[in-house]
Amino acid sequence: MSTINGAKTESTSELRLRDYEPEVKHPGSSVHEANSVAGIEEALAQLHHQETSVRDRLDTLVASQKTLARELARLDVLRAHLGSHAVTSRSISNGMLSNAASTANRISGAVKQLDLEQSRVISTLNVVEQVVELKACVLGVTGSMGAPQDWEAAAAYLSRASNIPDEIVSGSFAEEIVPTAEVPDPPKVTLDHAAESLCGLFLREFDKAAQENNGAKVTRFFKLFPLIGKPDVGLDIYGRYVCQGVASRARANLHAGVGANQRKDGLFYANALTKLFEHVAQIVEHHGALVERHYGAGRMVRVIERLQHEADIQGGIILDTWTDERSIDRKLTDIRSYAFTFLVQSFLPVPPARNGTPRAGSPATRAAADTQARDEDGVDMKEINGFLSEIALMLGRWSLYSRFIAAKCKVVSAALDDELQPLYAPQLLLNSNLSRKVADRLVSPFNTLTTFFFRRSVEKAFQLDELPLDLSLDPTKPLSSNPPFITSAVDDVMYIVNQVVERSLSTSNRMVISSAIPSVARVLGSDFIGMIQRKMRDESYPKPAVPGGLPTEQIIISFLVLINNLDVATDYVKRIVQSRVEEPSRVASANGSDTSSSSSLATLFPFNHDAVFVSTTLKSLQQSFESKTVELIGDGIHVVFKNVIKPRLRPILADAFRDTDYQMTHEDLERVSREAEAEDGDGNSIEAAVSRHFQRGWDGLTKPVARILTNRNYDRVHSMILSYLNEVLEKRIWSYYGRLNDLGAARLERDIASIVGIAVTGGRYGLREVFARCMQICLVMNMEEDEWDELRTSSVDAGDNDFDWKIDGEERIRARAMRRDSKGS
Repeated sequence: MSTINGAKTESTSELRLRDYEPEVKHPGSSVHEANSVAGIEEALAQLHHQETSVRDRLDTLVASQKTLARELARLDVLRAHLGSHAVTSRSISNGMLSNAASTANRISGAVKQLDLEQSRVISTLNVVEQVVELKACVLGVTGSMGAPQDWEAAAAYLSRASNIPDEIVSGSFAEEIVPTAEVPDPPKVTLDHAAESLCGLFLREFDKAAQENNGAKVTRFFKLFPLIGKPDVGLDIYGRYVCQGVASRARANLHAGVGANQRKDGLFYANALTKLFEHVAQIVEHHGALVERHYGAGRMVRVIERLQHEADIQGGIILDTWTDERSIDRKLTDIRSYAFTFLVQSFLPVPPARNGTPRAGSPATRAAADTQARDEDGVDMKEINGFLSEIALMLGRWSLYSRFIAAKCKVVSAALDDELQPLYAPQLLLNSNLSRKVADRLVSPFNTLTTFFFRRSVEKAFQLDELPLDLSLDPTKPLSSNPPFITSAVDDVMYIVNQVVERSLSTSNRMVISSAIPSVARVLGSDFIGMIQRKMRDESYPKPAVPGGLPTEQIIISFLVLINNLDVATDYVKRIVQSRVEEPSRVASANGSDTSSSSSLATLFPFNHDAVFVSTTLKSLQQSFESKTVELIGDGIHVVFKNVIKPRLRPILADAFRDTDYQMTHEDLERVSREAEAEDGDGNSIEAAVSRHFQRGWDGLTKPVARILTNRNYDRVHSMILSYLNEVLEKRIWSYYGRLNDLGAARLERDIASIVGIAVTGGRYGLREVFARCMQICLVMNMEEDEWDELRTSSVDAGDNDFDWKIDGEERIRARAMRRDSKGS
């Protein structure tokens, strides 16, 4: 062992020595190559250094050899001990554990066998217990159906027997054990015969109790059907029973007005339909708990289906009778043939004026009057309004009833709260005959009548349209009317718009909204806006009475009022829509009133995404109307500016700068001031002459228009006037090129600033930005020399980025050269 260990140590030492051997050049070459004593000494020092390094490494290897030998010896000892332990372990395993393992295997097999036998015994006991229970139920059923006639006990025994599996009831063991001398038939046959017999008995007793109107007895036998395994029969007979009550109550309500004046009441049929829906809802609400408790969750739907079928019949009778009594089909024919003579003739081209005054009784005039009178006599608007109110009430009750039935038929998901789940109309409503009849007898006539009612109201409003009284452009004359100054047609039409929208929303019917609201938008866009546009174009267009003159005062007032009509109507429609679309809390806070949350769209239209659809439809009404009115208002404002404002604005500016000389010296200015003071006692009048003259002309130009127009319309006119005034002022400033001295430039800047201040008075502060070019021209014109030099330098270096210049570099140089003493600058 030592020899082997020694060989291993020697081999390891040789390897480690080779690893530590440095790669150096042989020193002999350096000694031989040395050609001086210093070179020889340097080579000798290198040899000594290498010798020392090699000696140290050899000492290290020798010391480590002893340690390695000792560790290898310990490993050999440990290996010998490990071998002996391995031999001992094998002997223990072969001699002791094999017996224990075989014993454990036998015990495990025995336990498994015992578990199998135990499970078989338990199964056998269960079968025996179930057979015993089955025998008790069979004997109990037959005994209860005998002399005692205890139907509740018999039904209870059948209910207990229904819990026993069919394989036990029909099994050979039960057929052998259960039959007795009194009941010799197999248990399956006995139970089936008993169930059928009890079912027939319960049906007869239920019908007898229903005929006697004995509610307690009806409830008693109704609760027994699910116990005998006949829940569908019980639900059907119960549904037939409640439907008889619904039918008799509906007939009584409908026949209550026969031979009396009740049917002439505008809400008689609506109340009859409401009572029908309320009766059905009461049955579902009050009897639902009983059905769910005895028949199981969700079983009330079957009864609801039967009730809905009866509601289809009775509701259809009510709607058919209402249609015949009210002569709805004839009314629809009348309104479809209505010619809207006034609207049609208003949009026809105006015939050329004839010489002379037409005769009052001429055939043409008489024929037009007769046609219009026949149209108005053919349709009673009060009657149409009554029809719409009655239909809206019936549709609202139908929607409320549909919402109630949908909530009762809704399948609640465990993943979502009941309130968070969307509500969908059940198929029993969508496929019902009453739903189709509501669409045909109520929705379609409502949409047709609503369109006619609104358009006829618009026509009537323009027939009775009147301007506000005593309007004048003279600021000194008081106005007897209150702003905004609009014609009576706007208030009338917007009242009808609000009424139609409110009535349509009260139906809670998506089909009504999808038809009525777009019809309102169409009539507003074609008839309402079209009538105002025609009046603006044909009757009140502000054209000069004589060439080169101005329109008459009454024409201007009429045109301004028509523009106000569009602006106020736009605001009305916006408020009507927003009051319905926005959340009730936001509307209440905005209007300072309390609005009930029941009027929100989500409450009125709970099904699926109907509320979103209604909101989108209402917003579309507002957007389409506003887009048309804004465009027409813009055209009208442009006409007012072009024909009324613009012809007077340039003379006002020319009058303001009349006799103003910006080349006067201080001496000349003082002399003129003394002369003015001697004449009128005001020496400062020459300084404020431009602003005073412009103020007088500006007030005479804008105040008459401002007192008639609404604030928004005047802001539009004001912005257009300021834009044009800026152009005229800029041209006026450039016209003084070379005709200014230093004092004149300062005076011109002051006058321009005063004109700008007068022009923007009463408007937004941002309107001053319109005059940015004029103000910057005056700013550059009055700069000091050092400021001008600094500006030119900064413009070259920074590229005009330090200041928001509206005039370019060439214009700044031109503005600087406007003064006579600045031309060489």
